Amino acid sequence: MSQEPRPYYPGLDGVLAGETAISTIEGGLQYYGYAVRDLAEDATFEEVAHLLLRGRLPSEEELADFEAILVEASMVPDEVINFMSTIPLHVNEMDVLRTTVSALAHWDEDPSGTSNVTKAERLLGQIPILIAARYRQRMGLRVLQPQPDLSVAANLLYLITGDEPSPTQERAMDVSLILYAEHEFNASTFTARVVTSTLSDLHSAVVAAIGALKGPLHGGANEQVLRQLQEIGSPNNAEAWFRDMVGDKRRLMGFGHRVYKEGDPRAYVLKDYCVRLAEERGQMELERTAEIIERLARDTKGLYPNLDWPSARLYHYLGLDVDLFTPLFVASRVSGWCAHIIEQSQHNRLIRPRARYIGQTGLTFEPLSERESAE
Repeated sequence: MSQEPRPYYPGLDGVLAGETAISTIEGGLQYYGYAVRDLAEDATFEEVAHLLLRGRLPSEEELADFEAILVEASMVPDEVINFMSTIPLHVNEMDVLRTTVSALAHWDEDPSGTSNVTKAERLLGQIPILIAARYRQRMGLRVLQPQPDLSVAANLLYLITGDEPSPTQERAMDVSLILYAEHEFNASTFTARVVTSTLSDLHSAVVAAIGALKGPLHGGANEQVLRQLQEIGSPNNAEAWFRDMVGDKRRLMGFGHRVYKEGDPRAYVLKDYCVRLAEERGQMELERTAEIIERLARDTKGLYPNLDWPSARLYHYLGLDVDLFTPLFVASRVSGWCAHIIEQSQHNRLIRPRARYIGQTGLTFEPLSERESAE
């Protein structure tokens, strides 16, 4: 009696691969039951990171303690910074970050006995230092030390640019970190959970997640967004560029989402901050170009922006090089990755899916002496 073929879902599209209490996209994105719009409106990234790692929003005392932990954790060993300086300058920033996060594991305090929450807190404090240090090394600038009285968002901008941000700039960066922090079983998060399910360590899982995030169909998309906007040049060129892009069957970066069919709610939140920064910097022309592309994509292709579309412009307005866009994603998403690593560890089962075999069967083995060379 023949068996019914198992259903096959390319890319695991729509497959329920596990359970999580961390976030959901059903009915709007929520972190532990809190609407991300509310968190972006009223919370800080530090509060959200505490929520993700510890499962609850902090009290004032708990937040102060958490912020102090992050300040203490931001001390990266000199050996890692010095090692980073030996990596050739042409190497991709995400490759450098992947390698140096792996190196951090060798200097981690009590790596076998420390809880994953404590390890996660250390990484949350260390990754901004790695990102900024590499950038300043590449630019021939002095590597700066974090300021203990600045927030994670403000320190990120200070460590990279050397200037303390304005309140508008700090809040814009803070909101982007909140929106990027967590997004259910996306590609990089699922990668982290797969690695964790083998009982591997937290650093290995995060390194694997960074590798997944690097891809242009995931985290690397925000870099491509800005390059396409710069290619357009001005609002006057937008419609002709869009028609050519469609005619050439090129991919419009920053639009469409596997889950959000009628627009990514995070994109609409961040768009408001793009407008504020553009007005502050006198760069409204880029916003007008973006508005035209949004309208054409919606009206002609039924496509809506995802978070990468506004974040690329936001980081540009903050004066950040395009090579930093995806590493900044890591500085935020590491909080979500680690939350999933902790959850997977607590309720572990090895993740081992099956594949549909489409190759040949029943072939007869031929000794080496009897095989013919392929033409």
